[in-house]
Amino acid sequence: MCRGLCVFWVCVLSMLSASVFGCRQTVRLAGSAVRQNPLRRIGPSGGWTFNGLDARVPPSYRPGSYASATRRVTFLDPADLGPHGYRFDGAERSGIVYTCRAGHIDIAHVRKAIDWTGYLAAVVLDRIEAGRTTFQFKQIEPSLYHVDLTFPDDWTDLDDGQRERIAREVACDLGAHLAWTGLTWHEILTWFGYRFKIWQSEFPSAFSWEDNYSNLLGTRIAVAALGDESRPFDEVVTDLLDEWLVELGAQPAEAAEEITGAMRDRWFSSQGFFTVIHERNFDIGLDDGHVTPRLAPTAVVCDDPEPRPLAIPTLDRPARHGFLVRVQIEPRVWEERRILTAAFGPSDEATGPLEPVVAFPLLMDYIERDAVARGIPRAESEVAGK
Repeated sequence: MCRGLCVFWVCVLSMLSASVFGCRQTVRLAGSAVRQNPLRRIGPSGGWTFNGLDARVPPSYRPGSYASATRRVTFLDPADLGPHGYRFDGAERSGIVYTCRAGHIDIAHVRKAIDWTGYLAAVVLDRIEAGRTTFQFKQIEPSLYHVDLTFPDDWTDLDDGQRERIAREVACDLGAHLAWTGLTWHEILTWFGYRFKIWQSEFPSAFSWEDNYSNLLGTRIAVAALGDESRPFDEVVTDLLDEWLVELGAQPAEAAEEITGAMRDRWFSSQGFFTVIHERNFDIGLDDGHVTPRLAPTAVVCDDPEPRPLAIPTLDRPARHGFLVRVQIEPRVWEERRILTAAFGPSDEATGPLEPVVAFPLLMDYIERDAVARGIPRAESEVAGK
């Protein structure tokens, strides 16, 4: 009954939107309505859990912000972020913080990466306890992620305590790896034109100079929080986020806005009611396993800072424990054909799902060449302008 009503209303909305948005947008709207439904809830959670997290409760949507001195952009004092809340807390704040060693930090991106890392770690832990060798998940986009796990040969020979200890370590690292993969995939999707809201393009912020580092910082904080079982996840995250911002040299909101304003017409500009992002950062760690932040050369208050690179999440520790992991992505978006063609050429055999370990280097090579063709800057140094 419910399924029939859902189909009926999708059809009605599709007919109404066709007259407003046109056929292409209507197809995307209908597809999103169907595909973005969450997967069916799993059964009762098992005995292995992380403090304050539930594998049955995925994160909520957290919109990011431009790191530009334009309207509707909030610059925050680093001591005024409020407590972190998984799936959002009314007391928490999100906006832009400028740091001397990591440049602009989008706090919403950090929080989103924290939540997805925590959630996916909880899912992995639950699946390992249940002995599941395959599972699927979605993030905000319609894309479907397939994860294949090969357990160690001696897994059943270990006692319960050993299995749980190893499972927690594997879940932390695999959760961070999956979250980082998904957040990077989001940037790739939006470069090719995917829109979460059909009326609003996200291309202007695809690989914006602060996005990758902010996402990666979130995964780093989440893994550390997962390792502290003495307190709930949110409580540990709140403290760790404050500590990281101090270490990175976070500046007051007034200074952050002044530093950012000096980059107008270099890194961003305003065109009427719209913000145009000129500066991008395509570093996802493919060359050296680290993401290096983009620092503003106008930040004179920072006194010639050294950037603080962060290592991307790897599967080294799961491999050391004997776990083999394979991740695949079904794009399931209107732009799928363009993406596959960019990665593998115009071949009829180029179909999903794709493996990030293979496709991401190819796609990033295409995106960087496309950026040059579009006249988008590609800074070669860690501190732009040097």
